[in-house]
Amino acid sequence: MNTIRIQIVIYLILVGLSTSGQTIEDLAFGTDTTFEVMTWNIEWFPKNGQVTVDYVIDIIEALDIDLLAIQEVDDVSEFEQMMDNLISYDGYLESVWFAGLAYIYKPAIIQINDIYEIYTTSQYWSPFPRSPMVMDLNYENERIIVINNHLKCCGDGILDLTNPDDEETRRYYASNLLKEYIDIHFPNENVIVLGDLNDELSDSPQNNVFQLILDDVENYLFTDYEIAMGDNSEWSYPTWPSHIDHILITNELFDEFENDSSVISTIKIDEYLTGSWWEYEENISDHRPVALKLDMNSNIGITDLTLTTPYFSNYPNPFYKKTTFSLKFPNDSMNIEILNMQGQTVFSEKIPFGETSIIWNAEGFPNGVYLAKLKSKNNVVATLKLMLIR
Repeated sequence: MNTIRIQIVIYLILVGLSTSGQTIEDLAFGTDTTFEVMTWNIEWFPKNGQVTVDYVIDIIEALDIDLLAIQEVDDVSEFEQMMDNLISYDGYLESVWFAGLAYIYKPAIIQINDIYEIYTTSQYWSPFPRSPMVMDLNYENERIIVINNHLKCCGDGILDLTNPDDEETRRYYASNLLKEYIDIHFPNENVIVLGDLNDELSDSPQNNVFQLILDDVENYLFTDYEIAMGDNSEWSYPTWPSHIDHILITNELFDEFENDSSVISTIKIDEYLTGSWWEYEENISDHRPVALKLDMNSNIGITDLTLTTPYFSNYPNPFYKKTTFSLKFPNDSMNIEILNMQGQTVFSEKIPFGETSIIWNAEGFPNGVYLAKLKSKNNVVATLKLMLIR
């Protein structure tokens, strides 16, 4: 047994010993005042026949999530049987071709405008072995576009753009085609892209299939970025381990994501089973779901945002070493965060009450574009694009 396999076995033993005594009935996520969406590769549903169906029904009812984007449904009749027993939910499954994508949603909460697949013709079969499925919906009079995906698996971790059959290359083109589709068709809409994207956000830039999206920090944000960069106990695919199931949002939802009630989480269902991971993997899936809770009632707590005088500015910009931020209406709960193009926070400082300016000394930071966010009570009230040059 090689070293990697030994490490995996040890990890799974430790996970198996972590049973907390909780049951599926103790699972909880959804609320009456938030919009929740979850991605879940359910691994060739139903993995263990009726046992799987019964588990999944109990899990969905306990989590109480508004919309679930499912990957790897293998049996239409079993899926329909499950939906018959989920009284508060409706389901949509177009086909099981190449492990069908599906949606499970609450019709009392969500109004469906349309559901359709994109990139279906043969020229896109390489980047998309399973065509992305779009749900156009309304939630409390807000239009939201959700795009469910299951990208090509596997590879060696090296992005080889000279080889069209390279797995990373196929995912690279798929992620960029999704970005292009949104930029063209939904430039001003609330968009959520999610699914088993089968690659890691933490890869180096030269091998990162999502790099063009990660670089576009003004328009896109992987809500699970901190999970991907954090401890592997929170990752969605523990048997590798890796974090490959993601939820991406467009800038129209940035403010909602910043609200205190908004949450992104890997749902560790295995911790609610008597047999822990062993029971979960045997009967349900090898992927944990990832769920996003959005407080759609944005209220940043400042009423003067319509004023023509900017709240937040900096000079000089571009700058060589230092730049000074000026605030027009400071209060006692403001802070500045500066992010790099990978979405990582590189500077954060609370603004003392009454201060109207603060200096960022960027000496030692690499050249490039940065994003400065002014926050009040954890809500983003203004954003600036910065250019550091040498």
